[in-house]
Amino acid sequence: MNSIKDNELQIYLVGGAVRDQLLGRPVYDRDWVVVGATAQQMLDRQFTPVGKDFPVFLHPDTKEEYALARTERKQGKGYTGFICHASPDVTLEQDLLRRDLTINAMAMDADGNLVDPYHGEQDLENRVFRHVSSAFSEDPLRVLRLARFTARFHQYGFTIHPDTQSLLTHMVESGELENLSGDRIWKEISRALTEPNPEQFIEVLRHCGALKVIWPELDALWGVPNPVAHHGEVDSGIHTLMVLQEAVKLTDSVAVRFAALCHDLGKGLTEQKYWPTHHGHEKSGLPLVRDVCERFRVPKQMTNLSLLVCEYHLHCHRLFELKPTTILKLLNTLDPWRNPEMLELFILSCHADSSGRLGKEDSPYPQGDFLREAAQQCQQVTARPFVEQGLQGKAIRDAINKQRLQIISDLKSRGQSC
Repeated sequence: MNSIKDNELQIYLVGGAVRDQLLGRPVYDRDWVVVGATAQQMLDRQFTPVGKDFPVFLHPDTKEEYALARTERKQGKGYTGFICHASPDVTLEQDLLRRDLTINAMAMDADGNLVDPYHGEQDLENRVFRHVSSAFSEDPLRVLRLARFTARFHQYGFTIHPDTQSLLTHMVESGELENLSGDRIWKEISRALTEPNPEQFIEVLRHCGALKVIWPELDALWGVPNPVAHHGEVDSGIHTLMVLQEAVKLTDSVAVRFAALCHDLGKGLTEQKYWPTHHGHEKSGLPLVRDVCERFRVPKQMTNLSLLVCEYHLHCHRLFELKPTTILKLLNTLDPWRNPEMLELFILSCHADSSGRLGKEDSPYPQGDFLREAAQQCQQVTARPFVEQGLQGKAIRDAINKQRLQIISDLKSRGQSC
């Protein structure tokens, strides 16, 4: 089990690696705790120090992290306000006590013997997320981490223990989440969006009140109705999570999954007197998407996709009703000529929105095939023949658009629509 043999050091595999091994999941990253040792002993064995706030070392061969057993004491606010104490007299049980969940507070020695002082194995068997101690509430980031674990392990039937659920709500009400930085929140969101059930991440945050604090624009969608004729699920929040679920079926792209959460933010601004219609929600949602992406420091490509999907998803749904000139404008806006990946991400996002409705799950989306075909054929139109004809500047652009417009018209006339 150990990746280093040393009779003088007590080394234990800890945390997620133990949890996943007991669950039968693949173990990709392994973390180790060294009990009864000093930093100098680690340096003497050619370990490389990397920790600033507490002693963490990289193994000279495997480069895995080895941390000296430590305790933590809360001082200040937020997720960085901790004082760490690492010394040879810190026990393994004390080190494990500072961890978040019982299923993450287990250790394994070199012979494969489990050290489980807080009954994590039992909670693992019962599929329960339970906090190790009241110290859980000292780190607001743990609210998001637990939500992310729910997105990962929902497929195994895990639920949050009622006491832990109450603690989450108390942490939100204390105002601690307001100390989380936007980029740290984004790190948890983006990681949650890679999991099999990212909608559970949102549900956990909403249930404890955290979503209203960190992403109020998204939280505002619950309770906002859609026309039942088009949305059997009615509620805009429920629809958004259904779109996210459909996006998971279609692609691993975090950009598409994030766009799913952003596409209908404008509906949260619709005055109640206009419910259940939401005319103009695409345009009204754009400032909200920009604010969210700026607050979370979302990467540029994901921001651009979310803005495009927010503004033009109804264009894509109604593609076969649009004039060829409008379709060409949409293609020019998406600009597959220079960024073909954006077109595919846009289509997948719109497909997820279309099928993310009650009774429409797994439905085909011929609009996507039409847009792909139109883009592929229009891509063949280049400036070269028009330059050879002697055209210049705007005349070349107009000639290209005219030929591309004819291609789109021909596709529509040949019945390449539903």
